[in-house]
Amino acid sequence: MDYRYLGRSGLKVSVLSVGTVTFGGDGLWGDTDVTGAARQIDMCLDAGINLIDTANVYNKGVSEEITGEVLRDGGRRQRALIATKVRFPFGDGPNDRGLSRHHIIAQCEGSLKRLQTDVIDLYQVHQWDGQTPLEETMEALDTLVRQGKVRYIGCSNYSGWHLMKALAVADSRGYQRFVAQQIHYTLYSREAEYELQPITVDQGLGILVWSPLAGGWLSGKYTRASQPEDGRHVRGFREPPVPDPERLYDIVDVINAVAAERGVSGAVVSLAWALQRKGVSSVIVGARTDAQFADNLKAADLKLSDDEVARLDAVSQRPLPYPYWHQSFTAQDRLSEADLVLLAPYLEEYKRG
Repeated sequence: MDYRYLGRSGLKVSVLSVGTVTFGGDGLWGDTDVTGAARQIDMCLDAGINLIDTANVYNKGVSEEITGEVLRDGGRRQRALIATKVRFPFGDGPNDRGLSRHHIIAQCEGSLKRLQTDVIDLYQVHQWDGQTPLEETMEALDTLVRQGKVRYIGCSNYSGWHLMKALAVADSRGYQRFVAQQIHYTLYSREAEYELQPITVDQGLGILVWSPLAGGWLSGKYTRASQPEDGRHVRGFREPPVPDPERLYDIVDVINAVAAERGVSGAVVSLAWALQRKGVSSVIVGARTDAQFADNLKAADLKLSDDEVARLDAVSQRPLPYPYWHQSFTAQDRLSEADLVLLAPYLEEYKRG
């Protein structure tokens, strides 16, 4: 297992992380109980994975409870970093949601109890809150770090301007700044390349990738000839959206071709592609079964060739929106390293016209 720094911090995380949304579920995401969770976490710890990602709202707190129950035994806590989140509703009261000082601190204390730990290694705001001043949010997170309840902070699902504004507030007031952002970034959903990936490089953040298989769509199992018969997509779950099924299946065709050549599953190829993207610190994997977990772990050892990456990029790359196409035409002489994260693959194409 390889380890990468989480942004500019001194914290090293394994390139694969454990996702726990299946822990204590009702079947939509999975229904892993304490025994199954212990077995899967042991598989991951034994493989060298050191980051476990959860959230207070995963199965109404049960995911955190199961994670805490498993980690308290057998010396597992000493081998694992815990990441959890705050933002979404946790109760019916008017202050039981959002990123106010009240909600952040109350939920942090609740998560610490459910996780049976004294400190959260990475505390992430789960989504944007446009009604709470960022000064209040960043101050509350800074307070938790200074109190020793949280070691590092991060964000998830922010837009580019949300993220830059939060970093500016932290820098101007001397607060702790985000060390990482947890984002959705896959071969099908490459929108993060427009803003979030360049910001990662420019601001020294790390990227944690959630749902890297797009809820199973990029596992290679589902093609034009093999549609899902059950699961959350069949039941109308909307994450991630797939507005262009033909493009999805074009991508899956290439994934499966590369997988067949390398003797691995399509899931391993999709995960390996994500691991080789600029700024990615860790890719979060989860599974309903032990066999799926074991297969996903193989991605840590697969290094795609330049040709394989180029084939996957070619079928999945999106046209540049404005202002990026204009920059690719007219700003080529003054592009930074962060600019080139997005624009480099397009420059020769646009030079040719």
